[in-house]
Formats: sequence, C-alpha cells, structure tokens
Amino acid sequence: MWTVIISIITLIVGAVGGFFVGVYYLRKQLEKMQNDPEMLKKMAKQMGYNMNNQQMQKAQQMMKNQQFMKGPGKRR
Repeated sequence: MWTVIISIITLIVGAVGGFFVGVYYLRKQLEKMQNDPEMLKKMAKQMGYNMNNQQMQKAQQMMKNQQFMKGPGKRR
C-alpha cells in the first residue's frame, strides 16, 4: 500500500516540477529571442515563414513590449 501512495506522490511532484522547469526554460528562450534576430529568424523559418527585415523588426518590437514576469501565469 505504501508503494502505491509513494508512487502517486512521486508522479505528482515530478509533473509539477517538470511544468515549472518547462516554463522557466521557455521564458529564457523567449528573452533570448528578443535580443537575437537570427534566433527569431530561425524560428520563423522552421515554422514556414520567410520574414524580411521590416517584419523582423516588428516581431522583435512586439516581443520587447511583452512583460515576462517571474512566476507562471502572471502578466502585467
């Protein structure tokens, strides 16, 4: 019985921990893209978009206007 309880608790803790690590990683990647136009261009290319310089500047400006706060789900 304790084996089942411990495995369920471990599963829940792992899922919650993985979620927060994923959010942290994604947030860091988005912050890097704000300052690196080549990274943004590469991502757009992978999604099937070819962006010219004007579109690239507009996308960077939109990303800079986003506020990435500490903690999931919080926005200003």
